[in-house]
Amino acid sequence: MDVSWIPGNADAVVIAVVAVLAVGGVVWGIARRPKQPAPSVTEPVVASPVVVEAPEVISSDTIVETPPSAGPPDDLVEHPEATTSRFARLRGRLGVTLGGVMRGVGLGGGMAADDYDALEEALLLADVGAAATDTILAGVKSRLAAAPDLEPREALRAALIDALDPAADRSLALGEPGDGKSLSVIVVGVNGVGKTTTVGKLARVLVADGYSVMLGAADTFRAAAADQLETWGARVGVPVERSERDGADPASVAFAAAERAVGDSTDTLLIDTAGRLQNKQGLMDELGKIVRVVGKVVPRGEVLLVLDATTGQNGLAQARVFAEATAVTGIVLTKLDGSAKGGIVIAVQRELAVPVKFVGLGEGADDLAPFDPVGFVDSLLGAQ
Repeated sequence: MDVSWIPGNADAVVIAVVAVLAVGGVVWGIARRPKQPAPSVTEPVVASPVVVEAPEVISSDTIVETPPSAGPPDDLVEHPEATTSRFARLRGRLGVTLGGVMRGVGLGGGMAADDYDALEEALLLADVGAAATDTILAGVKSRLAAAPDLEPREALRAALIDALDPAADRSLALGEPGDGKSLSVIVVGVNGVGKTTTVGKLARVLVADGYSVMLGAADTFRAAAADQLETWGARVGVPVERSERDGADPASVAFAAAERAVGDSTDTLLIDTAGRLQNKQGLMDELGKIVRVVGKVVPRGEVLLVLDATTGQNGLAQARVFAEATAVTGIVLTKLDGSAKGGIVIAVQRELAVPVKFVGLGEGADDLAPFDPVGFVDSLLGAQ
């Protein structure tokens, strides 16, 4: 139709023509597109292949056979070293020796005044203490006077052994393993002497001797103390009674541990306590409370005071106060391998009339040993 005669419609006509041509082009393009065959409904869909790596070949040299009965955590439990051989293995680590003092002293001819002066100085430097030193020197003199041909070293050895009271009972009052009687060992001491580590090592000593053990984490003020104790216990298959709340009442934790030990017929309950300064009366009273509440459930076997050998005579001041707060039955002397003040063994026994029962002579898990007075003196004198 000729619409050119319609005025003003020229632009509209052009637009319409362009639109028609565009639509036609699209239709023509679709018509020319090649048809894709429809997928067969019966054709299976194949997933991408999964690559499976061949197992690693282990040489026969690295194969570890596991017995059929192997299971659990119990198979990972460590077997602590027997306690009977420990001191002999560790005594060479003693940090103090009096052997050098005796060099040059005449054999069979007694000791000159200068020799006694040198020995006195050595004993005092080793923290034997003034009173004990006087006793030891008097013992040497009397022995040499009674037997002029006696070697001075032998006279000193005998005097030192006497000063250590070799007849003292250094065993733990725990009865026999498996006798059905739960007894307790409460470990006390000032901050930083290594009480928690000592408790862990004592657990290994008791396990090695055949006792069943439970640990009580009554140090509730040091966040890592209970975790540390659990690590020690896990290594030898020993359970730990603890509070999940920091700052919980230590006596309550100790009481719960005592009840659990009795309920499980555990031979020995080992209780770790928080470190406390000897001049803090409130903390010392709390320690007495722990001892009392445990004693209501489990007969008290031992209260062991842990002392750091490197503190020397300061350890005596600590010992006096703890002995007043609770009936200390034995001493554990740690870090004896790194101290030139091993004479504290003699001084503390003389001060408290309480025997040293264990000594720490290294950082290894089994470097805590029952104290052997004769072996200790021989080590001081350099005897092999």
